[in-house]
Amino acid sequence: MPEKEPQVTFTDRRKISSDGEIRPEAAAQSAADRLEAEKSSAQQAAAAHTAAPPTPSNEKPAEPSVPSDKEMPQGPTAEETAESHAAYRKTTQQLDELLRAKAPDSTRLGPVAFENLVQSMYMTAMMALGAGTQPGEKPRIDLMGARQTIDLLGVLGEKTKGNLTADEQRLLESALFELRMMFLEITNAIARNAANPGQQAQQPIKR
Repeated sequence: MPEKEPQVTFTDRRKISSDGEIRPEAAAQSAADRLEAEKSSAQQAAAAHTAAPPTPSNEKPAEPSVPSDKEMPQGPTAEETAESHAAYRKTTQQLDELLRAKAPDSTRLGPVAFENLVQSMYMTAMMALGAGTQPGEKPRIDLMGARQTIDLLGVLGEKTKGNLTADEQRLLESALFELRMMFLEITNAIARNAANPGQQAQQPIKR
């Protein structure tokens, strides 16, 4: 008895026919796929809405958390401060001894006092206001730098109020008075020159 040949069935899965038209079964399948995708998207949106309800419009957004005192960096302990101070003093004394050995005639620097701080800041502001300019040279004035140093001296006066001796208080007040007056002289001269460009700039009074 002769064996039957196996039958092979070919399914045409092309969406476009040989005539260039969309096959009806392909169009139906595409419509079904779109419907299924839209249904899935709607279900996902509903689930997300239920899990996380929208924030009411009148509700303020959460403010950033401020670190507590426990999270702030801790400063050095009293023992650490004392140890670092002692080590610093020992090192500076060794440096002074070395300098005296190399240059016996050099001036020995004493401990820094409040007067040294005021005088240093005073000279910094004066240099920014053009003091120390050599004859024939144009003064180099840094108004913003001078202003910052003058304001720092003012902060120093506020923070040390009631803790200064009479001489220290008088020194600080005199330095601030002179610096502020010189600052005003220079800014007024600049304003006059801006209003009258043809006039020669007046030199600030040297103190």
